[in-house]
Amino acid sequence: MLSGESFVVMDLLVQINGGGLCAVEIQKQPYAFPGERLSCYSADLLMRQYTRVKGERGKEFTYRDIKKVYVIVIYEKNSKAFSDCPEYYIHYGRTVFDTGLDMDLLQEYCLVSLDVFRNFPYHKPHNRQTAWLSLLATETLADADAWIQIYPWLEEIYQEIAMLRTKPGEVLGMYSEMIRTLDHNTLKFIVEELQQKVEEEQAAKEAAQATVKAQTEREKALLAKIAELEKRLTEVEGK
Repeated sequence: MLSGESFVVMDLLVQINGGGLCAVEIQKQPYAFPGERLSCYSADLLMRQYTRVKGERGKEFTYRDIKKVYVIVIYEKNSKAFSDCPEYYIHYGRTVFDTGLDMDLLQEYCLVSLDVFRNFPYHKPHNRQTAWLSLLATETLADADAWIQIYPWLEEIYQEIAMLRTKPGEVLGMYSEMIRTLDHNTLKFIVEELQQKVEEEQAAKEAAQATVKAQTEREKALLAKIAELEKRLTEVEGK
């Protein structure tokens, strides 16, 4: 939790050689509106770079000075958005045109599902990508020991993580106020959504109770009518 308002585990802003920017985020719980959030992250990165580069170059600025921005989001738990392709744990994306128009746009995305990676039933290649994802998917000390046997260079990183757990403030880097606001608004949406669900369930319960009460009243009226008809029938037979 960041400032009691965010479910983000880690949010890093990286400047790539050449000037491009990359946001790396790990989410412990899947957010609502993942596509909209990705778009906002990417737009935020692009405007960060635009503002900085234009300020540095002044009148010499051209749009060619703007480099690509990348958003990498790593989900600890699978988002519903990935349910249509459960056999993949890495998804790369960029904007393309349906006509085949070749235009080099500046925003690209990479989404990773750690739970899908962790439960992936097929052989994983032994490479740096698998090593890093294994590091992020580690849940126990036994897992860490197993991965260190395959990738000895991970040991130093595990040791550093152990140190950082005692100094969490050092993990927190640049965190956009725009994205912080998005986190706050998302949390507010979740609370409002839960509140609405409670109210709907309460309304349904009250409606069910009203239906039962109405049914009971109808049954009472029907029994009273039957009793009245039986009384009249008795009176007629008596005559």
